[in-house]
Amino acid sequence: MTLEPFEQLPFDAVPSLPSRPHPWWSLDRLEARATFNGAPRKVVYRKAGSGPPLLLVHGFMTTGYSWRYAIGSLAERWTVYAPDLIGCGESEKPRGSYSPESMADMIGSFARAVGVEGCAAIGNSMGGYLCMHLALRDPRALSSLVNLHSPGVATARMRALRWALDFVPGWRRALRWAVQRDVHRWVHRNVHYYDERLKSREEHRVYGAPLATEDGFEGFASMLDETLDVRAMARFERALGASGRFPIPLLLVYARRDPMVPPAVGERLAKLLPDARLQWMDEASHFAHVDATERFLPLAESFLRDARVHAGA
Repeated sequence: MTLEPFEQLPFDAVPSLPSRPHPWWSLDRLEARATFNGAPRKVVYRKAGSGPPLLLVHGFMTTGYSWRYAIGSLAERWTVYAPDLIGCGESEKPRGSYSPESMADMIGSFARAVGVEGCAAIGNSMGGYLCMHLALRDPRALSSLVNLHSPGVATARMRALRWALDFVPGWRRALRWAVQRDVHRWVHRNVHYYDERLKSREEHRVYGAPLATEDGFEGFASMLDETLDVRAMARFERALGASGRFPIPLLLVYARRDPMVPPAVGERLAKLLPDARLQWMDEASHFAHVDATERFLPLAESFLRDARVHAGA
């Protein structure tokens, strides 16, 4: 089947298994305890490889599985840690606040728990945004960061979302109905690839499983409401502008086309942080680690190696 870029693959045409093999299910599944809002919580993660530690942080509505096509190659040169964030995947899903600050601190707590505080990181989407928060709050938590197409500035779309959440009565109930009436179709509609033939029922099952539970849905809704709150992004943007410099080496990687986060976000972050490097990718999506792995990883690894050299590691 031939598709135009970002043209949605018909749901009934999605294959059961991925068209490209990956090593995710053969990786060690481990558990750690990370502090979240003052309480220790279970974090499930995968670990692979040898070499300097590298933390992979997934985005909103996904899980560590998001890194399935990247982790094997990275593990040839790094010891890779790919957690499911609190509220996501197989990790614990407590009720309560999911502010970007508490989510960022949880990532730092996880890194300490597994003994890799101060390591390099690659964060996708919300994961990149949270890693930037973490670095601002504790510059020792990470040594360098590749931010792959994260949100982080107050776009018109995010303002419209905030308005809807503030003024539409019962939005959680309506969202629960929309998501849980068919979680696999919800995942299919809301994950976008440059080449949609990369989708599989396996991906639908992994991303859909937590959404089908009450605790998983509440975590998802709380992240939408709090972690991705445009008011928090406005404060974040002001903090970046006030600093003028990011505390650790930062590579911003953005696709020139993306239905999820406007590429203008990358331009804005680069203007706020002139010491950061901005790299554009063609024929890639918000998830370039999935649909442009062979082009994204050399960019990311070259930057991370240079950062280690400059730091004298």
